[in-house]
Formats: sequence, C-alpha cells, structure tokens
Amino acid sequence: MDLELFKKAMTDEVAAVMMTCPNTLGLFNPHIKEISDIAHSHDALMYYDGANLNAIMGKVKPGDVGFDVIHVNLHKTFGTPHGGGPGSGPVGVKNALIPFLPQPRIVMNDDGKLLLESSNQESIGRTANFFGNFGVMAKAYAYIIMLGGQGLIRVSEQAVLNANYIKEKLKPYYDLPYDMTCMHECVLSASKQLEHGVHAIDIAKFLIDRGYHPPTVYFPMIVKETIMIEPTETESKTTMDAFIAVMIEAAQTSERNPQALHDAPLSMPVSRLDETKAAREQNVCCSW
Repeated sequence: MDLELFKKAMTDEVAAVMMTCPNTLGLFNPHIKEISDIAHSHDALMYYDGANLNAIMGKVKPGDVGFDVIHVNLHKTFGTPHGGGPGSGPVGVKNALIPFLPQPRIVMNDDGKLLLESSNQESIGRTANFFGNFGVMAKAYAYIIMLGGQGLIRVSEQAVLNANYIKEKLKPYYDLPYDMTCMHECVLSASKQLEHGVHAIDIAKFLIDRGYHPPTVYFPMIVKETIMIEPTETESKTTMDAFIAVMIEAAQTSERNPQALHDAPLSMPVSRLDETKAAREQNVCCSW
C-alpha cells in the first residue's frame, strides 16, 4: 500500500477499511499501525480479514495494531485444509461494537453461566443460522485444544519457515516479484517461462501429471503469471523437497520442450478443457 495515496483517499465518508495482514502476497505490512491510526482519525473502523492467521498466531494480536473487527477463517487456519470444505467465519469485535452484534448471542454472566441473549435493542438482529457451520467449528475447537497455546505458536513458525524454504529453493528458477522474507505463503511468477511460451496454467497442468494438486495460479492478479504456494505447517522437508524437484523440472522442461507442458495433463481422463466455453455455457445440472 502507498501510504501517501492512502492518506489522500481517506475522508470522513469512509466507513471502514478492510485489510488482510499478512496480505495475499504473503507479506506483512510494517506500516499497519500507522494505517489504522489514519483510518481512526477519520472515525473509520478497521476490519481484519482473518484469512491468513496461520502466519501470526501467538505473534501478533490484530487488536494491538488497530483492528476493530475480525472474522476468523476457521476453515483455513483451524478446521480444514485451505479450500477443503465449507467455510466458517466467526466474527470478533472490540467492546464498543458488542451492542451491535447479531442476536441471539451467547453471553457469560457473572456466575460463569452461559445465557442466550436476544433483548439488546441496538443489535442489527438475526442474520443467519445461529449455529453456523457447526462441524467446522467443532473440528477447529478440537484442533486448538489439542495443540494448546505453544502448539499454535509453533504452527505459525512452521508455516512461515516452510514458505520461505520453498521460496528460496525456487527463486533461481522462477521470478520472485517481491524478494523479501514472506510469511505463510510465497508468490512466484512464471514470467521466465513465458519467454518460452509457457504460462502458469501450463505448469499447474504439468503438476497434475506428477501427482500434485496445483497451487493457486493467477491470483493475486497484481503479479503476472502468478503461482501462489502455501505449504502450511503440515508439510515435512521430505514432501517439500519432492514438490520443489517437480517445480524445477517444470521450469527446465519449459526451456527444453515447452510443448510437453502445453500437452499436460496426459494422465487424466480429460486433458485441457475449454475453460472459456465452460464459463459461458455453464451446465450445472447433474446428468449421472
């Protein structure tokens, strides 16, 4: 973020500023407290997109750097692998915003008993199923209890270590648009491979033939030919080294035989689908 442009853009008409920190590039914004202070000076709220909490657990409290509201992506950090099931995003707020939370709401009285509150007149009312995606919440709770405080800190440390390990190993073979220490994920670019006519999507299809679910490509969109790799804390050095070897093979193949990447995947029932046609002529009816 350009701080000077942000200052010019902020006015008293801005209700809230939503940010992910670290962001989708896997980078932590060192000016986040200053950004929060600027927003608060215009009476705007700071909203934290909790998509990347596995990078900062036990290290940074979003409230300490100025955030007023946070939704916690339980399905990413605590419940299921990224993209591995239904989402669940409980919302936390600072004290001043508690009266406006949806109802019913579970509160604890002075005796330690849990009560169902539904009489607050300032509440925005009922918004959705009270229980949410309960299965994801139960798994997340079990995960947190199993690991404990120190375990959650280790999760963040391992996720950051893994991402930086992959970044450094692949840096000689792929463009690195932001060459700095990353957090939980690293963003590479297939710009070098594009010189040989090979796109990020070709590398993704090549990975399928080698037994890997491809990482996210073409997002974030501010990077050309994006390949976003998020190993999380669960990958061992052995599994990462195997993945790195395949990524290096893809980079070398793009120079020697780019057609091999254009033809991939060869091991699947179908190879390249017409994605433009699929998007324009969607058939959402199941016929089998």
